[in-house]
Amino acid sequence: MGAPADRPWPGTEAEAVAEQERIRRAADLASPGPAPGEVDRIAGVDVAYDPGSDLTVAAAVVLDAATLEVVEEAVHTGRSRFPYVPGLLAFRELPGVLAALEELSAPPGLVVCDGYGYAHPRRAGLAVHLGVLTGLPCFGVAKSPFAFSHTEPGPRRGDSSPLLDGRRDPPEVVGRALRTRSGVKPVFVSAGHGVGLEHACAHTLHLTPRHRLPETTRGADGLSRRVLAEIARDRREPRGAARG
Repeated sequence: MGAPADRPWPGTEAEAVAEQERIRRAADLASPGPAPGEVDRIAGVDVAYDPGSDLTVAAAVVLDAATLEVVEEAVHTGRSRFPYVPGLLAFRELPGVLAALEELSAPPGLVVCDGYGYAHPRRAGLAVHLGVLTGLPCFGVAKSPFAFSHTEPGPRRGDSSPLLDGRRDPPEVVGRALRTRSGVKPVFVSAGHGVGLEHACAHTLHLTPRHRLPETTRGADGLSRRVLAEIARDRREPRGAARG
């Protein structure tokens, strides 16, 4: 499917920034990518962190694109290889995410990341990085606008406004604030690798029939948190202890 999780990984911030520049140059930022109805399986990926250690649980949850029913799940438990640094989150999360994706029986047609893609200071967020490494079409749906600005979109589902990088003159559009539920705060969609912004927003609306966040994100977040909670519970219980 792509680069293995044990590929050489940057060990310093300077190395990570240089790698992001390489990723940005390698990314497909021009293709519109698959539209809703053109893929059969859509995956969501997310990572849960143990607050008391460097343990991480990465999850990949695959949905049937038509029904949004879960058809496959995979998890990978590991250790953080890279510290938390704003703008370099991909280096902390991708080893586990890559390993979880490798556990799937077949590659999904599209991957939705809980985070950013082109909406990144170096235009190489998690969704761009993951797409380049795997060759899979990827885009990002984030809960906050990170360092970028936007005007509040209209109040109805489907209303949107540009997400702007004000450091450029004129400001550059790096994504879109998208209202997925009427009267509920928007999510922030950005293109990744092999998926343009228009199709990314269309997929996001298809994946949010009932909730603010895509069903892919909800599934991967829930699975990673459940597995992490099970690990924590097993640590607390003496070996061989019965569970009521």
